[in-house]
Amino acid sequence: MDGIINIYKEPGFTSFDVVAKLRGILKQKKIGHTGTLDPQAVGVLPVCIGKATKVCEYLTDHDKEYEALLHLGLETDTQDIWGNVLREQALSLEEEKVRETILSFVGNLSQIPPMYSAIKVNGQRLYELARKGMEVERKPRKITIFSIDILEMKLPLVKILVHCSKGTYIRTLCHDIGKAAGCGGCMEQLTRTRTGGFSLDTALTLGEVEAVLKGEDENGRNLEDILIPLEEVFPEYRKVCGKKEAEPLLLNGNPIPLHLLSQGKTEEFLPEECVKMYSEAGTFIGLFTYDMTKKRFCPRKMFI
Repeated sequence: MDGIINIYKEPGFTSFDVVAKLRGILKQKKIGHTGTLDPQAVGVLPVCIGKATKVCEYLTDHDKEYEALLHLGLETDTQDIWGNVLREQALSLEEEKVRETILSFVGNLSQIPPMYSAIKVNGQRLYELARKGMEVERKPRKITIFSIDILEMKLPLVKILVHCSKGTYIRTLCHDIGKAAGCGGCMEQLTRTRTGGFSLDTALTLGEVEAVLKGEDENGRNLEDILIPLEEVFPEYRKVCGKKEAEPLLLNGNPIPLHLLSQGKTEEFLPEECVKMYSEAGTFIGLFTYDMTKKRFCPRKMFI
């Protein structure tokens, strides 16, 4: 069983819980998730199975989209509504000022990770230190907020849609917006609506996956219908096929000279271009990079 299932993580589950439950449902040990969601957050969590666990690192690197509910005038120790309240104050801001403040966070930012996070400092998780009442210095991270759409504003609550780079903490973004507005802020709700090419409209709950495995899915789907081939993670790379005589080289992860490709001329490929390499029979082999100097493709990541 090799592929990716787009899971809708429900509230109350950790990302590890989802993986553990799927191991039981699918009777498969080799499973990995592609980016942690907090227990109270919901939304898209692609889970890689079998050989597809090799693409976890690529999925984690993709940009993401979140729908969040920002609560202005309220600060907590976890930067979300589920933490201990540190400060609370009445809001006296006009909507236009709030809008300007929120949109000022679009662009390249430096963000300090929250203490309640899984990042390790000197071998210890930050949330473990935070639970002991400790606070340590954290190095700022470079992130990018590509866009923020304000979906609804009913102060002190603002619903926003955030398109951001990997490594972005939305609750920290809410905290920082509140700080910039001068009233404090925290995150009240969070839904991950997209990560890479995986979106909310195709995500399945654990219960729905179990129904598919039992043949009880109300839409008549089977495992093949919900198991996404791992090569679909790379829509940006074009497909290249090796000839039959190239198969021994492909299967052993060796470089492939251009004359062993079923198509392609030297001028067609860019220097260091990455492609999806397939055998003549259509089996996905892996990602290969073009070496213009030696006129050949070299393996970058093997999936066979």
